[in-house]
Amino acid sequence: MRKKSITALLYILSWLPFWLLYTLSDMLYYVLFYLIQYRKKVVLENIRNSFPEKSPAEQVNIAKKFYRYLPDLVVEAVKMRRMTEKDVRNRIELINQDEVDRHFQQGKGVIGVTAHYGNWELGIYRLSIMTKFPRLVIYKPLSNSDFNDVYNALRCRFGATMVPMKQILRHIVQLRHEPHISMFVADQTPMYQDSDYYMNFLNQETLVYTGTERIARLTKNPIVYCHIGRKEKRGHYYCKFTTLVENPDDYPPHEITKKHNLFTEEMIRKQPEYWLWSHRRWKRKRRT
Repeated sequence: MRKKSITALLYILSWLPFWLLYTLSDMLYYVLFYLIQYRKKVVLENIRNSFPEKSPAEQVNIAKKFYRYLPDLVVEAVKMRRMTEKDVRNRIELINQDEVDRHFQQGKGVIGVTAHYGNWELGIYRLSIMTKFPRLVIYKPLSNSDFNDVYNALRCRFGATMVPMKQILRHIVQLRHEPHISMFVADQTPMYQDSDYYMNFLNQETLVYTGTERIARLTKNPIVYCHIGRKEKRGHYYCKFTTLVENPDDYPPHEITKKHNLFTEEMIRKQPEYWLWSHRRWKRKRRT
């Protein structure tokens, strides 16, 4: 019953025009930042630790910009329920698509990497209509199964296949002889049993996933980064593809993992307000 209620509410809200949803977003900024102070302690601590060279005023300014952007993500996710293919194409531009197509033309699969940056949910839609080859989106299941099911149904509207992290190997093995793309959101916080590799990320010792690298080495597939940036016009984005790794065998252990994380860091440093600072990214400390 709760799942049906969530679905019905999203459907009703999706009929609201963008101008009204963005008006609600503007109001929600004040609610999140000043009234309920949603994860404000986490956000400010993350920003302070990531940018110690910035003044307290500059750090707070980044936080405020993030809280202004976060409600936009929420209302845009609501609107995705009624988006058409034409709407998606108009909302997110592809840049350097040939970086993916040339690998497909060689009969290869592609390991896609992105982050919780920009509107990564809308990026799933754009990826889904970019090609007819299989599109896998690797995700970490939410603790709330109702929200998990509702959002996965929403994400699959244009043909993407949602694959839980623990099942990715089986799916990729099934597709090993045909072009496909598997998209990893690679800035998640792994469990201790899933990784033991720490690196310096945003000025902090960080436990990072090595699964993307392991899959790339196993399949010999190239790694292509999908940077989803925000355009000046509200609600409009671009997805720029960059091949980071042509041949995984050319790199020593952990170098691929380090490479795509540093690429993410560079992107965040340029426009930090579009990263998900409310995520408890550094909760896994090194065990002594």
